[in-house]
Amino acid sequence: MTRMGDVLAGINSSWEFDTDSVLIRFERGIRTPKLFHVLGERRVPYEALRSAELAPGTRRGTVVLRAEPRPGADPLMEAAAGQLRETSDPYRLVLPAEHEPLAAAWISELSSVLGPRAQEPADRHLVAAPAAPLQFKAYDGKVSFDGRAVSFRWFWTGASSVKWKAGDQSFPVGELQGVRWRSPEVVGGHLRLIRRGEPEDREHPEADQDPAAVVFGLGYGLVHESLPLAASVLEAVRAAEPAPVPEAAAPVSRAVDPAAAFRPAPADIADRIRHLGELHGAGLVTDEEFSAKKAELLAEL
Repeated sequence: MTRMGDVLAGINSSWEFDTDSVLIRFERGIRTPKLFHVLGERRVPYEALRSAELAPGTRRGTVVLRAEPRPGADPLMEAAAGQLRETSDPYRLVLPAEHEPLAAAWISELSSVLGPRAQEPADRHLVAAPAAPLQFKAYDGKVSFDGRAVSFRWFWTGASSVKWKAGDQSFPVGELQGVRWRSPEVVGGHLRLIRRGEPEDREHPEADQDPAAVVFGLGYGLVHESLPLAASVLEAVRAAEPAPVPEAAAPVSRAVDPAAAFRPAPADIADRIRHLGELHGAGLVTDEEFSAKKAELLAEL
């Protein structure tokens, strides 16, 4: 039987069992996936799991313990959407065969505490995402997330003319409803932000033509850099979603003060005008476009 404090030490990570959770600690060895270096350690409540199983390892004398998280319980796995390589799966532990009895005992105990809800999607995230601030370099721009907003700052060497004309972008969490991550290890890898209110079936432009997306490429948007950021954004978006209003609650009518609406900071407006001037000087926007957009920005003050 497993007890609180029992540890299963395997290849690249170890699992320490508690009464209501398992603490997964990842090693930082040369052969350890870099994603594990970034994750460091993760506490996974048992209520975040759907099941666990043992299987023979590919190496002789090893077994593999793998836990299956509930859909929606872990923002990292939700963002990954099944695209992680097996060796980079944080819920997979390769063990020496002699540890099989302890692993089997934990699986049995886990099965006894998991109720019917374990087979249902989680209604909230139960495992923490990597904490902001986070950033990485895509092929066409630098992506950063400070916990409140996602920023894209374009590289003139990689960004399309569409993105240059749109200018650097900033997306407050409250304006987003999701994020889609396509692994840089496949063709067409990218990170796309989904704005609140967008139809699910909306056809998006190619990532290199979409100011709400960045393009990955060889050496850009690496898994251990882009996926943690995507997971952190997804966690913040879910946390910012408005709580459902009980049906019995009567709506309260309040006058809306236009002056209380969101206004960009003057410094932000000045920075956008500066960038617009750079585009104008480079011939990427016409005189008419420059004048019209400048007037529009000044009107926001």
